[in-house]
Parts: sequence; C-alpha cells; structure tokens
Amino acid sequence: MERMKVEQAAPEVYKALFALQQAAEKTGIEPELMHLVKLRASQINSCAFCMAMHTSDAIRHGEHPDRLALLSGWRETDLFSLREQAALAWTEAVTALNSSHIDDQLYADASAQFPGRALADLTLVIIAINAWNRIAVPFHKQVTLSPRMGEAA
Repeated sequence: MERMKVEQAAPEVYKALFALQQAAEKTGIEPELMHLVKLRASQINSCAFCMAMHTSDAIRHGEHPDRLALLSGWRETDLFSLREQAALAWTEAVTALNSSHIDDQLYADASAQFPGRALADLTLVIIAINAWNRIAVPFHKQVTLSPRMGEAA
C-alpha cells in the first residue's frame, strides 16, 4: 500500500524534481541509452515501480526484451556496445556511491565514450532517476502492470 503521495504532500518540490527530469531528457543522451540507465539504476535501488515503468518504456521504444532481461548481467554478455557498457558502469558507480569508488580508470572510460558535456548530461540522467527511486521506494509507490497482449484491460 502506498504510504504517501509526495506530489500531493510537497507539490513544489515534486514539480522541481519533474523539471530536473525534463531537463535531463533534453540532453544529448539518446533515448535508448537513457532507458537502459534508468532501468539499471532502478534495479540497483530495488525500485519496483521504476523498474516496471522503464522496462515498459524501453520495450515500447524498440528495446529487445532479452537485453532488458540480461541488463543486470551486462558485463557477462556482448549484447551491449562499448558506449552502453561505459554508461552502465558509470550508472552503477554513481548510483552506489556508498559502496563503490569512482576511480580514474572508470572516469577515463566513461569520458572516452561521453566526452565533455555528454558525461555531465549522463550524470544528470542518473541523478534524476536516483531521486525518483528515493521517492518511490520509501513511500511504496505501487506498481501497476499493463495487460498482456490479447488480455482485456
């Protein structure tokens, strides 16, 4: 059961977070990669609401379901490009700051794939999804599943 609707309890803060999300989505980060980043951060944060939403969004925008199923094991497969791998490694490090260290090699790898402003843009996308996760998890944002193909809504 959802504990609180933050958008009702603190609408001005919620609107500011939504504005951050909108700004992050207008960066040069391609939407397909953004879906992977949002889903991976949500997996790390155990945010079921955001995992469901970003899985659905990614599939709707053409992502292959098998890649999404393997996302948490991206290091063990060759299904992800070097750019995606750099983004996922950066996502994991930025999301799990308390348990990981962003060393010079990780920074070099990420900035090689995301030079200059692109790495700042990627980081802002990661910050935004982490903020949403940190609202959805403690307040038990409820997951609603869309109907399966062929099933009535």
